[in-house]
Amino acid sequence: MKTKLTGLALALSAVFSGAAMAQTIQTAVDATFAPHAMRKLDGTIEGFNVDMAMEIGKRLKRPVNVEGTQFSGLIPGLNAKKYDWIAAPTTVTPQRAEQMLFTEGYLDTDFQFLVKKSDAEITSLEELKGKTISVNKGSAYETWAKDNMAKYGFKYDIYDTNADAVQAVLSGRAQTNLAGNTVVAWAAKQNPLVKTTYTIKTGLVWAIPLRLDDKAGRAVLSNAVKCMKMDGTFARLHEKWFGSKPAADSAAVKVSPGHGVVGMPGYDATPVTPQCS
Repeated sequence: MKTKLTGLALALSAVFSGAAMAQTIQTAVDATFAPHAMRKLDGTIEGFNVDMAMEIGKRLKRPVNVEGTQFSGLIPGLNAKKYDWIAAPTTVTPQRAEQMLFTEGYLDTDFQFLVKKSDAEITSLEELKGKTISVNKGSAYETWAKDNMAKYGFKYDIYDTNADAVQAVLSGRAQTNLAGNTVVAWAAKQNPLVKTTYTIKTGLVWAIPLRLDDKAGRAVLSNAVKCMKMDGTFARLHEKWFGSKPAADSAAVKVSPGHGVVGMPGYDATPVTPQCS
């Protein structure tokens, strides 16, 4: 444990140095993914994940630049070193965890369907047969649709933004939209013409991705995430943007003993003690 703590202390020391303080953190979100990230009338971006990124920057004493772009460009941008880490909600899967390092999860994420208010509820996946599902390009929902289309007999269309995918349902080009439960709930809250329906429980979480070789960066970022859980910051953001308190055993509250997502590639189970100011 001593070696691990020493490494974390050194990483934190580097972050709080004068040189690091002047360096702007470059990160990005899909600015159409409400309520996690969305543009205001003045063109600036707000949302749960924007607040999260700004809070992390505050704790690291570094300014943060949050760029809005398409989700499909986020991981390529990270690997090209355009971004230091990705602020957008990113579902941790075994495939992604083989290619990137992740902090521990900060939100649970289930998959949920959205349909027109006038349409019947979806009560089972078997009812998807013959339907067209709209999904966001490059997302975990696109992957699920690709993996399950033959099994359940549906088709799926890919859209550059989730807002476009929702619009496809409203226009009749798709019968249902598949996205994260928080995003679907927000869309239904904002638009009386659509409603939430069947939920797929995944057991998955959203976490912050970094490049595979950035272990020092993950140690620093993980420390901030742990501290934000411990002092209730994530719980307050959850209530602000989703209108409810997180469950006591949810990823927004539960602190992992190590770095990364338990059970996924790249998880480091060595216990660490968060250093919170």
